[in-house]
Amino acid sequence: MKITRLFQRTMFGIFFLFLLIGVSTSVVSIYSVDLHLTSEYEENSRDIAKTIADASVDIILNRDLSSLQSLIDQFVEIQGISYIYIVNDSDEYLAHTFVPGIPEEILESERRVGETVTRNLAGMGDFVEVSSYILAGHVGSVHIGMDVSHVALAIQQAIGNQIYLIAIIFFVGIFASIWFVNFAAKPINSLLDYAVTLAKQEAEEEPESSSKRILTRNDEVGHLARLFQYFSTVTDPDKLEDNPKAAENE
Repeated sequence: MKITRLFQRTMFGIFFLFLLIGVSTSVVSIYSVDLHLTSEYEENSRDIAKTIADASVDIILNRDLSSLQSLIDQFVEIQGISYIYIVNDSDEYLAHTFVPGIPEEILESERRVGETVTRNLAGMGDFVEVSSYILAGHVGSVHIGMDVSHVALAIQQAIGNQIYLIAIIFFVGIFASIWFVNFAAKPINSLLDYAVTLAKQEAEEEPESSSKRILTRNDEVGHLARLFQYFSTVTDPDKLEDNPKAAENE
């Protein structure tokens, strides 16, 4: 589909505008969904950590570590949770879900209960860890790790449909803009053809139907076509006799 030279810059401007809208909308959408889902996962994990903390008070006080281990094993099956471990007020590990043992990165790390901690565990991947005190910290704390890749996958799935919709709107808008620009340029092309006809002094012949249509248009193109016809009549010596007013001006 050929685009008239007059409208090429307009067409490129429309392309750029659609691209800018598509990119900016995608960036804002990705950022918003990422922020919302990450916060939601962290909040849910904190709620689970608090639930475990509340349920494990009596178990820890009674030193029933097998029941404590059974408790955290049930929660680690929840989607998104990768590991759970519990420490007492002396920083002693009471129960955990690591196999075969607790990674060195966690053993050597400083406990920051109540804060969100980002961890990279060798051979396991990247994790976001949240925690909760048990009995206001007098008994210990519960720590839960979420797999970052699982959170990222959930974010991709959430924004996937939005990106597809934006892409469809972008391509449909591009083709629609091309059609509308060519629709607007069609009268210009007709006017150009009519002007070429006049320049070749073919206006004496019976006008073609397209010429008749352009002369009867009631817009800027029609006005220009009639103006072209007038000037061709004025500047043509053979037609001065048919145009007394033009002859007087001469």
